[in-house]
Amino acid sequence: MDAPAPAEPGTKRVLLAAPRGYCAGVDRAVVTVEKALELYGPPIYVRKEIVHNKHVVRTLEKRGAIFVDETNEVPEGARVIFSAHGVSPAVHEETRQLSLQTIDATCPLVTKVHREAVRFASEDYDILLVGHEGHEEVEGTAGEAPDHITLVESPAHVDAVEVRDPDKVVWLSQTTLSVDETMETVRRLREKFPKLQDPPSDDICYATQNRQVAVKQMAAECDLMIVVGSQNSSNSKRLVEVALEYGTKDGHLVDYADEVQESWLEGVSTVGVTSGASVPEILVRDVLDWLAERGYEDVQAVTAAEESLLFALPTELRKDLKAAGHEVNKVRHDPNGIPSGRGEESQLR
Repeated sequence: MDAPAPAEPGTKRVLLAAPRGYCAGVDRAVVTVEKALELYGPPIYVRKEIVHNKHVVRTLEKRGAIFVDETNEVPEGARVIFSAHGVSPAVHEETRQLSLQTIDATCPLVTKVHREAVRFASEDYDILLVGHEGHEEVEGTAGEAPDHITLVESPAHVDAVEVRDPDKVVWLSQTTLSVDETMETVRRLREKFPKLQDPPSDDICYATQNRQVAVKQMAAECDLMIVVGSQNSSNSKRLVEVALEYGTKDGHLVDYADEVQESWLEGVSTVGVTSGASVPEILVRDVLDWLAERGYEDVQAVTAAEESLLFALPTELRKDLKAAGHEVNKVRHDPNGIPSGRGEESQLR
């Protein structure tokens, strides 16, 4: 789609990005916790936040999920779900030692990166992992081959990178990064290591890319970009950065509509609205309602891509659901996240 037309002078409008909100991996992870609570009953332990969104975590806590930072906080023999960001082999070993019943809700696209790391390490490659230090996904991937992986956080870190053999080096990446910055990091790495190999397929998540493309198409026409998402959400933070880089005058990341400030609207004709891949649509609707109350009732969609990817629930959970007589389907995923209602059942949709 082409960029949206400029706003008429004196008008107020909202450009609403599509797709936005839940990706297939997030949907799968959230539904995994919901189904586990229904099937087994609370408490259900979850290692780390199931996805990086404050509202999702708080809602699941009310339903009986207990979020822990480390596996050793889970009582011996209890059931624990691994978050969408994945875990290292060391964490799997910890759960075995504690006799924990595990459900692995790691996003399949993250699992793909783990498998790539294992494969290239087995072939004795140096693996340059583009990502952010301390992010749970990076920790899980690096744990697959710690002796072969070097973390590269940005183009500025390339000069310090050293490898054993410049003829046997490959790059992988965290799935939720800025596409532009990642490609710039890879370009710099290739200048330093001309025989640098690419991963078999793109590591950056399709949803991350699609949401960034939509923001790029909107950005130049937006005086203000509001991204709904949590501060610890990598892909949400990247959306603000992309908006500012591509021409939006001002941009902010908010969890809830009541965090939007009236002062941001001064002199603003066009507001862009989008949300990160771990954000339920109800939070976006609340922001749109807040804006409508202030005269921004004209909402125009900017559609960058159509999404139809579906993931099956984790094998362990599917097996138990089937044994209990529950219908087992692939997780529903509405790429534009339109909720069916405002009741409790829609709070995570």
